[in-house]
Amino acid sequence: MDRIEVGLAGIGVLLILILLRFPVGVSLVAVSFGGIWTLVGLKPAWGILTAVPYDFGAKWALTSVPMFLLMGFCCFHAGLTQGLFDAARKWLSGLPGGLAVATIFGAAGFSAVTGSSVACAAAMGRIAVPEMLRNKYDPSLATGTVAAAGTIGALIPPSILLILYGIFVQVPISKLFLGGISAGLLTGLAYVLVIIIRVKLNPQLAPTVLEKASLQEKLLALADTWPVILLVLGVFGGLFAGVFTPTEAGAVGALLAFAIAGLKGSLSWEKSKQALLETVQTTAVIFVIAIGALLLTRFLALSGASQFLSEMVIGLGADMFLLLLGIAIMYLVLGMFLEPLGAMLLTIPVLLPILQDTGLSLIWFGVVLTKFLEIGMITPPIGLNVFVIKGVVGNLATTTTIFRGVIFFLLADLVVVSILMMFPEIILYLPSIAG
Repeated sequence: MDRIEVGLAGIGVLLILILLRFPVGVSLVAVSFGGIWTLVGLKPAWGILTAVPYDFGAKWALTSVPMFLLMGFCCFHAGLTQGLFDAARKWLSGLPGGLAVATIFGAAGFSAVTGSSVACAAAMGRIAVPEMLRNKYDPSLATGTVAAAGTIGALIPPSILLILYGIFVQVPISKLFLGGISAGLLTGLAYVLVIIIRVKLNPQLAPTVLEKASLQEKLLALADTWPVILLVLGVFGGLFAGVFTPTEAGAVGALLAFAIAGLKGSLSWEKSKQALLETVQTTAVIFVIAIGALLLTRFLALSGASQFLSEMVIGLGADMFLLLLGIAIMYLVLGMFLEPLGAMLLTIPVLLPILQDTGLSLIWFGVVLTKFLEIGMITPPIGLNVFVIKGVVGNLATTTTIFRGVIFFLLADLVVVSILMMFPEIILYLPSIAG
C-alpha cells in the first residue's frame, strides 16, 4: 500500500468510525495518529501528537473562543435577552404570526451576544414557545420557528464556527463576521416571510393576539433592551472601529456582560459558576475536535492524499457549478448526522487545497459553509436544535411535531443558500468596503 492509499484508507476508516457514532474528536485523533505512525513510524508520530496540541493551544487568536462563549453563557443565565423578545412581541404582535415573527427578531438579537446556535435555540425556546402556545399558536409553528431561529446564531457575529474557520484557513475573522451579518439578516428575512405567508394562507396556525400594547408600553419595552444594545455597541462598535481586535473583543464582551448583569442584579454566584463551567466544558470539546482536525491535515499532507484529491477534482474538468453542487450535497448529508463543528473540521483539511486551487473566495465559502452546517441543525434525523427544543418544551410538543414545523424553514434555507451561491457579492460587499 503506497502513501496515497494509506491516506485514502484513513479517510475511509474515519467515516466508518463516525457512522458508528464514535466521538468526532476521538475519531480524528485516533485515525490521524495511526495513519502518521504507518507512514513515518511511532516516534515521529508521538512527536507530532505532542507538538500539534501545544502549537494549536498557543495561538493567541483562540482566546476569543472561550471568551465569546463566556459572554453568551453569562447573557443566557442572567436573562439579559428577555427584554428583546418582550419588545419585539409588543411591536410586532399585530402582524400575521406576530409572536413567531418576534421570535425571529429576538433570536437575531440574541445571536449578537452568543456564537452558539444551540444556546440561541434553548434561550428562545424557554421564552417564546410558552408564550406562543398560551396564545393558541399551532405547536408545530411555535416549536419549528424557534428551532429554525436558533440557526441564525452561527451566522450573526460573534460566531464560534466562523472564528474557528478563520483560524483554520487563516483569513481575517472580522471580514468573516461582516459577511455573516448579510447572510444572517437574509436568513431572518426569509424566515419572517415564511411565517407571514403561512399564516396568511392558514390563519388557524396563529390566531391574532388580542392584547394591544399602548405606545407608552412599547417605548418602555424598548427601554428594557438596553443590556443587549449596550453589549453589542460596546463589543462590535469597538471591534469594527478598530479600538480592539477580534481576539480582544471576546474578553471585552465577557467582562461587559458580567458588568451589565451585575448592574441588573440578575446574575447570582450559582449562575456565574454555571456559566463558567459550561464555558470550560464547551471549550474543551471544541479544542479536542480542532486538534484532531489539525492532526488529520498533517496526516493527509504526509500521505499526499489531499493533493491527490485536489488534482483529481481539477482533472475531471468539472465546472464551478458542479463542484459547488457536490460540496453542497456533501454538507447537507453530513449535517443530518454530525454536529456542525465536527462536520466543518472533518472536511476542511480535504477541501481546502481544492478551494485554493479553484480560486474561490475563502471569506465567501466560510459563510456559505456555516449556512450549510446550520441547515443540518434542523435536518432529520439528528437535527440538534430540534432535540434542544424538545428538551425545553417537554410534553408540550413531540419530536415529530417539531420536525414538521421546520420543514417550511428548511425550504426557505435552500432558497437563501442558493441566492448566496448565485450572488457572492451579498456576502462579500461589507468585507470589501471594510478594506
